[in-house]
This record gives sequence, C-alpha cells and structure tokens, in this order.
Amino acid sequence: MRNIYTETKILLRSIPATVVTLFVVSVVCMNLLANKTLLQLDWIALDGGILISWLSFMCMDIITKHFGPRASTIISVHAALINLLTCLIFFVASVIPSTANDYTAFDGIFGGTWFVLLGSTVAFLASAVINNLLNDTIGKCFCRHPDGKLAYAMRTYVSTFIGQFFDNFMFSIIVFVFFAPIFWNGFCWTVLQCATCALTGAVAELVMEIVFSPIGYRITKKWQAENVGKEYFSYVKKEKQE
Repeated sequence: MRNIYTETKILLRSIPATVVTLFVVSVVCMNLLANKTLLQLDWIALDGGILISWLSFMCMDIITKHFGPRASTIISVHAALINLLTCLIFFVASVIPSTANDYTAFDGIFGGTWFVLLGSTVAFLASAVINNLLNDTIGKCFCRHPDGKLAYAMRTYVSTFIGQFFDNFMFSIIVFVFFAPIFWNGFCWTVLQCATCALTGAVAELVMEIVFSPIGYRITKKWQAENVGKEYFSYVKKEKQE
C-alpha cells in the first residue's frame, strides 16, 4: 500500500493536469447524466451518460499509451474516488433544509440515487481495467511501428468499443434490471434493451473516439517528444529492479 501511494503521488505529478482534470470531470458528469433516460423504445434505451463517457475513455487511452495500463487504472480509481466524494458533498447539500426557495428539483438531481452511483462505479472500474489492458495488448502487437498512427488507431478503437460496451451493459443491468423495478415504481429495462443500449452506446462513442483520436495521438506524440513522465518511469524502473 505504501508503494502504491508513492507511485500514485509521482504519477499525479507526472501526468499533465489538463488530461487528469478532463478525465475526472467527465467521470463526475457521467454519473449525473446517467440519472436521465434520453430514449426508451422496445429494442433500445439510452441514458445521458452517453454524451460524455467517450471523453473518459479517450483520456484513459492517452494515459495507457504513454504511461501504461497500470498507470491508467490507478488514475481511474483516483477519478472514481473523487466522484464518490463529489456525490457525498452533493448529497449533504441536498438534505440540508432551506426555506429560500423550492429546491425539490435540485435535491432530486444532486441528491443522487445510491444504486445509480453503485452501478456507475462498478461498471466504470471494471470497464476501465478491460479497456486499459486491451489497449496495451493490442499496442504490443504492432512490433515494427508501435508509435505509428495505425497502431494508435487500432488500440484505441477496439479497446474503446469493447470497454464502452461492457461499461454500458453492466451499468444498465445493475441499475435498470435489478434495482429500478424495486425503487422506481416498476420502471425497468429489459435485458435486450440493456444489450442494445450497450451496443448502440459503444458504436456512438466509437464514432466520437474516431473523430477525436487524432487529438489524442498528437498529445501522446508531444508527451513522448517532451519526455513527459520521466520521474514516474524512473520510479517504476527502480521498483522493478528491486
């Protein structure tokens, strides 16, 4: 635990703040937006989280490419913990009584729902591990040109699609199949809706990844040229030698 704590401190100093900030903000926003169902048909259902979740995976792909899957997973856990703290603060604010105005809508949104938070946290952490490991594994297959555009595209496209599918599917099953029928007056999604939601969401987020992946690629090339993360790489190398 002590080594992990030290590694995390060095890692947070090494990753440029903008990427970490965007990652954490996207995770927090994803949790809030997931409370709203945007579309529900017999064969498909989409929640608001689909609007921002692609950014979380793009940040993970960037970090995985430069720092490795372990570093990306550590930052994912870091983001999840900040999200839990944020949700706690929102909950406290929602239960504090006020006579200044009618804050029913505010309290309902920011007070959150415990099983939505549970589902989003479990799904996010599990899919983060899947995405990071898959991204790294695919990257290793490009032995001749591991830093080329094709290698970056393949590792990000495949890992994002599969990671997003599992994220969406696990979240939908946990929230809308298991808990929603009990706590939301019988409202629920079918397993088919969960699967099609996961697939549709994965496709939509893959499209976003394709659109913005050139930015991610340029960021990783810039980090490589500027030797970003030198302190972290030195620490990891030292730990392996010991």
